[in-house]
Amino acid sequence: MPQHAQNTRVCRDCDGFATAAITTGTRHRDGSRSTLRITCPACKGTGHTAPATLARTGR
Repeated sequence: MPQHAQNTRVCRDCDGFATAAITTGTRHRDGSRSTLRITCPACKGTGHTAPATLARTGR
């Protein structure tokens, strides 16, 4: 019998890509680029969201 995969709700704001590295344009002394790590504020960096019923009840 086929196995069914669980449906995980992907964050609609970041589309599952919860963290991004953004370059600032400056470089460190060793020549590497200076980057900022930004996380999605909607899912808080998890990449998925809770169902709306759980979000309303606070569980």
